Amino acid sequence: MKADVLVVGGGVTGSSIALYLRRHPRAGRVIVVEPDPAYALASTPRASGGFRRLFSTPENIQMSQYSIGFFDNFEKEVSVNGQAPGLQIKRQGYLFIVQPEFLPTLEASYRTQRALGVNVQLLDRAALKNLFPSLETQDIGAAAYSPDDGWLDPNSLLQGIKKKAQDLGAVYVQDRVLNINSGQGLARSAGLESGQRIETDIIVNAAGAWAQQVSEMVGMPLPVFPMRRFDHYFECKAAIEPLPYIKDPARLAMRPEGRGFTAGIPNWNEPRGFNFDVDHDYFENVVWPAIAHRVTSFEAVKLKSSWSGLYDQNALDTNMILGPWLGGLSNFYVAAGFS
Repeated sequence: MKADVLVVGGGVTGSSIALYLRRHPRAGRVIVVEPDPAYALASTPRASGGFRRLFSTPENIQMSQYSIGFFDNFEKEVSVNGQAPGLQIKRQGYLFIVQPEFLPTLEASYRTQRALGVNVQLLDRAALKNLFPSLETQDIGAAAYSPDDGWLDPNSLLQGIKKKAQDLGAVYVQDRVLNINSGQGLARSAGLESGQRIETDIIVNAAGAWAQQVSEMVGMPLPVFPMRRFDHYFECKAAIEPLPYIKDPARLAMRPEGRGFTAGIPNWNEPRGFNFDVDHDYFENVVWPAIAHRVTSFEAVKLKSSWSGLYDQNALDTNMILGPWLGGLSNFYVAAGFS
């Protein structure tokens, strides 16, 4: 087989790359290699689906602004024969809450966000309590609230983008890249588990938590590691006002979901590696005390389910790595480390 661009990994990142390459007026032949079209262990379907503009760097904010515009026009962007999956968008806002010692960081991020046109409000303790009376606010210094943000169904996002990329001519191959051949400063081809070989002009590593393994095939040191985290779905009988997606410096992430809520707290000391086991004591020992502190009604909840997924954790600075391998194979690109 021959490709102009070979994309390794067919999750939401790899499929988005394929979609945009095929939409370009100079579109070439794009092949996406994805070992599991059911995405059983992929990060996308296991994600919480949040979208927000509340970042501290202009690049992240601007990419989110573009992405949210894409979500708003999703039916038009990915429609195939007049059909597109619904994203089930919930615009209940995003809320970053911080203790007093983190207030300077929150204020600096707020100024950056406002300068880029983000609809964000800086709330003191009284304003926060007035807006969301169920929240415990005594230990909070301030909060940043973006009412236009929220969450969506990440699997529907992936399926819509993938089907549109295929409709535009991207070829998806169910296989696994085992090796990459290079010569004269360029990646030349990729050998697959099936025994096939794909000749290509460009390779894009969009393998997510598996990105380091792909980069090792060409000798590129990539500081991206798989990091397990848990999410939990629970229900509460108490009446609670509609809450936004809530995050705090302890990295508690919590949002409404159907009749209940989902919540998780990453363990930053989690050993890096491919581990999908679920620690069924983690909710009771770590997550439940945090959510019960933040919303006192959550002192009485019923855990319904727990699951695990992987961050592709950039150990360097937790930001994504995007672009070509400078000083290495110039046609080898990375889109990973989204953490």
